[in-house]
Amino acid sequence: MPTAFPDLSGQPRWRACLLPVILALVAGVLGTWGFAETLAWTNTEQFCIGCHEMRDNVYAEYQDTIHDTNRTGVRATCADCHVPHATVPKLIRKAKASFELYGHFTGKLDTPEKFEAHRYQMALKVWTDMRASDSAVCRHCHVEAKMNPSAQTEKALDRHEQGRKEGLTCIDCHFGIAHSEPDGELTPKELGVPIQK
Repeated sequence: MPTAFPDLSGQPRWRACLLPVILALVAGVLGTWGFAETLAWTNTEQFCIGCHEMRDNVYAEYQDTIHDTNRTGVRATCADCHVPHATVPKLIRKAKASFELYGHFTGKLDTPEKFEAHRYQMALKVWTDMRASDSAVCRHCHVEAKMNPSAQTEKALDRHEQGRKEGLTCIDCHFGIAHSEPDGELTPKELGVPIQK
């Protein structure tokens, strides 16, 4: 009866180890490739709006905002603002997101009314993460050193200067720019979340 593996018993020891090492390397490369592709796929806009909760609520609000449509044509997609760009924080966020699937499968947000009832709590989670990271996802695209002061209004220049003096971060003032601002008591800067610089 033929065996699944060749008989290497008469071969030198290194040859007997060669096949398992090659198989392990191939499995490692395929596993790493598959993991990277899965991470990339879960960062696509199509994936993010694949469920009606996101498509019909926050994505509908995002359309035609400055992050979606603007004079330069540069778009910020869901992952650009809601998933950290650095590897370890990205993996942590992906792990947290897997627990959020519970709400989808249990129908926690399956109607506009339910979504609105939870909007403020969801916003608090996003604002907390953004404050804690010193708005790292914002700063990935908006590089302060590259901003053109002459293109800003006097009011914006004054507010940015005041924000720097007060130790504020982007999300403290720029919230509700891509989604409807939720009804709630606290704004991001009132959360008391320490900013990690």
